[in-house]
Order: sequence, then structure tokens, then C-alpha cells
Amino acid sequence: MIVEAMLPAARERLILLGDEAPLIDAARLLRDLDADLVVVRSSDGLLAGVITKTDVVRQISQCQGASCMAAASAIMTKPVVYCRPTDLLSDIWSVMKERHLKNIPILDPASRPIGVLNARDALEALLEELEYQEVLLRDYVMCVGYH
Repeated sequence: MIVEAMLPAARERLILLGDEAPLIDAARLLRDLDADLVVVRSSDGLLAGVITKTDVVRQISQCQGASCMAAASAIMTKPVVYCRPTDLLSDIWSVMKERHLKNIPILDPASRPIGVLNARDALEALLEELEYQEVLLRDYVMCVGYH
């Protein structure tokens, strides 16, 4: 299975913010319970970085004076682990697991964000694929044939 199969759900998770937007805008976007990651893009629409709830809390806990009005680009995480629609989902899941990532951006060939892959969604898809293969193998062994 490739990442492209996950694009419908990944597009719904995509939250974009310009790199010059203030931190408060990122905090507002992350206020939603389902929002875990804001993808920051440059003025030309390319991936610039990501901001998580942890990044916002870290910045606010240390803010004094003008730093409270920091731009998204000042606190975003970069470089970013990302994937492409043509990547194997199992490979991306391995990277997510190894690096303890809940979400990673999906980029088109021009490096523009087109979605956010969630670890739970990826794992569910991989398990469904494995269960289907198990059913096919069982049916084959029992001489039922393929579906």
C-alpha cells in the first residue's frame, strides 16, 4: 500500500499557516481537539516547518515582551520529516514509529503540503491490509480460491 491511499483522510487533517503569521494564530488552529500539527508554508507555498501543541506551550511558557508575538517561523520545527504519495506506507510507518511521530506532512512533487498522515490512520490501514492478506491465504490453503 502506498501513502496515496491515505490522501482523503490526510487532506482533512491538513492545517496550513504562513511562516510570517503570529504564534497566536497557530495556537488558535491547534485549539481543536483533533488538531495536532500545523504545517507552516513559505510565501511560495512550499513546506517551511511544522508547529505542534508542544511547540506553542514551550514558547508561551518562556515568552517575555516581544517574544510573545513571535512569528510562526521563529518557533516552528525544521527540518521536517515528510513523505510523498508514492512512498510505501509500511516504510513511512517505520519512520514514524522510530522517531515517535504522531503526524507527518505529505508533500506533492513540488514540495507543497497536500495532507498530514496520522500514525493511527496509517496503522489501521496496514492492519486492514494484513487481515485481508490473511483471509486470502486461508482461503487459498483451504482450496476456496481468491476473492
